[in-house]
Amino acid sequence: MPIKIPDHLPAAGVLEQENVFVMHDNRAYSQDIRPLKILILNLMPTKIVTETQLLRLLSNSPIQVDVDFLYTSSYNPRNTPLDHLVKYYETFDQLKHRRYDGMIITGAPVEHMNFEEVAYWPELCEIMKWSKTNVYSTMHICWGAQAGLYYHYGIPKYELEDKVFGIFPHYRSYTKPVKLFRGFDDIFYVPHSRHTEIRREDIEKVDQLRILSESEISGVYAVSDMSGRQIFLTGHSEYDPLTLKHEYERDLERGLPIQVPQNYFPDNDAEKAPLVLWRSAAYLLFANWLNYYVYQETPFDLNSLSND
Repeated sequence: MPIKIPDHLPAAGVLEQENVFVMHDNRAYSQDIRPLKILILNLMPTKIVTETQLLRLLSNSPIQVDVDFLYTSSYNPRNTPLDHLVKYYETFDQLKHRRYDGMIITGAPVEHMNFEEVAYWPELCEIMKWSKTNVYSTMHICWGAQAGLYYHYGIPKYELEDKVFGIFPHYRSYTKPVKLFRGFDDIFYVPHSRHTEIRREDIEKVDQLRILSESEISGVYAVSDMSGRQIFLTGHSEYDPLTLKHEYERDLERGLPIQVPQNYFPDNDAEKAPLVLWRSAAYLLFANWLNYYVYQETPFDLNSLSND
């Protein structure tokens, strides 16, 4: 969160150059404080597990965060009890009159389908269109990132010969300091689990986008528009320590071609407990998003939101 210092303190200029958020006395005394309103569109089949993963990361903030859950009414989830959805989730028609500081659109296990073939694609397009005027900053995760880049900018996804599966080292690729990765090490780790990819050359054709982070192994990781109101992440920083293990064992049981997730089990031995290499980066990523792209930027009165 921001550090409040006296106006005109000499250290302020140095800290601001280092991309440390500094709040001067005048602003601190005049600012309004209220809970952040976050909406999660949960497209994952294991909705209860995904809820826990995301809420754990969102809770790492001294600011109160009020969370609403959204599911698509045009598709009935088969892996989540209906009473859970009725009790804790809302449909788009029920909440589209509201405005939110931030929104998260999760991944979904529909990679092998064309976007237009997905049962809830028209509804998802309506939600993403609505988010441009009713949400200040939207974070898209994995397939959600591919869907968002395709909807907003026409960027395609491509089938991979082999699944990108494991924990991969990443680096920051944008030449200027980016607050989303403030405090990150030069190399940090992110879980990936996907059969498709987006490509650098397609993103570079769009002037409104910038590539923030990538990996020499797993490719482009983080993309955003120039304002940070649209953020796209191709990996799964929210994953629990055993998520990739469960996915690996699931695919083995189904007889699917699957390799041991890379950089995950010590000595690639699936009998050993996985090494968690991404936890600190995941907490920092979500804290930075909440702080710099939501809390510090969103208007106090959400009714003043616009698509500027």
